[in-house]
Amino acid sequence: MPLSATLTRATLTRIVGAALEEDAPWGDLTSAALIPADATASADLVAREAGVFSGGEVFSAAFALTDPATTVDLQVADGGAFVDGDVLATVSGSARSVLTAERVALNFVQRMSGISTLTAAYVAAVDGTGVRIADTRKTTPGLRAFERHAVAAGGGRNHRFSLSDAVMAKDNHLAVLQREGADLATALREAIATLPHTVHVVVEVDRLDQIEAVLAGGAHTVLLDNLSPDDLCAGVALIGGRAVAEASGGVDLGTVRRVAETGVDVISVGALTHSARALDLGLDVRIG
Repeated sequence: MPLSATLTRATLTRIVGAALEEDAPWGDLTSAALIPADATASADLVAREAGVFSGGEVFSAAFALTDPATTVDLQVADGGAFVDGDVLATVSGSARSVLTAERVALNFVQRMSGISTLTAAYVAAVDGTGVRIADTRKTTPGLRAFERHAVAAGGGRNHRFSLSDAVMAKDNHLAVLQREGADLATALREAIATLPHTVHVVVEVDRLDQIEAVLAGGAHTVLLDNLSPDDLCAGVALIGGRAVAEASGGVDLGTVRRVAETGVDVISVGALTHSARALDLGLDVRIG
């Protein structure tokens, strides 16, 4: 998939550049001392297990920012499936440059492909239900744009990107309102009256008896948090199509299908980003 609204060229350059600076703040001592300055190298990005690819542009940027003369030929597009042994990209250029950028490039593509692979498993688990699998803000600080891109590559959907993108009143917001003695429906109506008409309003509930007040307040999405499948069914019935029904909390690959079958519209899963393991991908320099 191409660069997205969240994964812009400026973001790509800033994050990858910072990673390269972190990894080689005074240059690559090993390559400079051991590898002849005129040596060249070609290497293959090889899958050592099956998965769904993500991070091609990020992988390429690590080499381009290290040495613009390095060439990267991506063999698989973001979102493409691969199996153990597949060559996902080829890299050619100065041996010093290839070796200097190798670890940063791999760190990003392994992490992003792990997220896209896990996301694809969740999407497959709810196939046929019409439910959207979405991510959350439980991302690695500084890497949200990359991780959100990876979720989309795996077939998932992105939630609000940041606190600035939507109103999302969670349990602690409601606790403050309750402590202040505010009526929830009134507080929501008054808040919505101050917002641009384009702003989406989500309110989290963890009890069924909160739903009517949230709907009366004008929420566009009711987030049903940590409810049992039976309570989710009841919550969807209470919402009755008056708002988007979103489920979240405690969802894993073993339970996501059951949650989807309750009739919710969206399932948000923090594990897509906070618990995805890095995929086993390697960069193998060709010999001969």
